Order: sequence, then structure tokens, then C-alpha cells
Amino acid sequence: MLASDLKTFQDASRRQGVILSFGGDLSENLLHALGEVLKLRMRQGTTDANVAKRVFSIFVEQAQNVIRYSADRLSPADAPLDGRVSAGMIVVGVEGERFFVACGNEVPQAEVAGLRSRLDHLAGLSGEELRLFYREKLRQPAEETSLGGSLGLIEIARRASEPVAYGFEDVGGGRSFFCLKAFI
Repeated sequence: MLASDLKTFQDASRRQGVILSFGGDLSENLLHALGEVLKLRMRQGTTDANVAKRVFSIFVEQAQNVIRYSADRLSPADAPLDGRVSAGMIVVGVEGERFFVACGNEVPQAEVAGLRSRLDHLAGLSGEELRLFYREKLRQPAEETSLGGSLGLIEIARRASEPVAYGFEDVGGGRSFFCLKAFI
């Protein structure tokens, strides 16, 4: 990539309000380092502490989803969570007066319908209904396919200021690129 290509990418990112972005192989260690950068960035601005906390929380949840569920991973699927390395991207930015956190990664095509159904369900819930659904899920055992407590998407939806936006794009080979964007 030549300097002009990278400069074009940087300029486009700035026009889109991006303040932090990462694309490539992501691990828990890298998540921790990026999280520290995000915390510093949020402290430098005049960001309300509650908003900064919500941005950070959603950032962590989305990055963990990439690490745990990306179909494009370097480590074996049964590797311990702190040893997983998966490919994807995560972006934090400002659009208008609001922050956004977006992530993207490949998922098996067979999981798209179920993921879409879960996200549509969450989008249809009010704030109070999300709170109650979260509490209900806390009392239930984690889903069989979950690498956490089955709470990540619910937590993102609870902390977002509006229903999360998402999309899927078929990339062939039995996979789709999944993108999730939350506004705070």
C-alpha cells in the first residue's frame, strides 16, 4: 500500500468520524491494549463519564464477539478464550452528536438466520423489556453454542441509545460478513 492509498483511507476514516479502528487478527491481549487507548481518548475529550462507560462497555462486548465467534480464526475453535485469535474489525467514532461502535467479522452462513432472529427480537424490545430479558437470561444456563453467558448482544442492546443496526453480506464459501453498529 502506497502512502497515497493509506492517506486516502485515513481521510475517509476521519470524514466518517472514526476515532479508533482496528482490522485484522484480534485477541484478548490486543483487546485490552485497544481498550486502554479508547479510555485515554475518551478522557481527553469532554465526554460525559456515563457515555464513556457505555461506549467502552459496548466496545468490549463487540470485540469479544469478534474474538469468540469469527469464522476466520487462527486458533482452533476449542482454544481457551484467552488464547483465541480471530479476524475481524472494530471501529469507534462520532456521528453527529453521538458515538458509535461497529464491528464486523465473517460468520458461517448457517448461523445467519438465527443471529438475525435474535437481533430482530432485541430490536423490538423496550428498555424495560431488555432489562427483564437480561435478568431472565442471567437465571438460565448459557446456550450450548455460547462461549460466554449468552448475554453479549443483550448487553449491547441495553447500553445502546437505539436499536442496533446490523447487516450480512454473503462472501462465498459458506460464510457471510456480519456487521453490527450501536449508537450511544
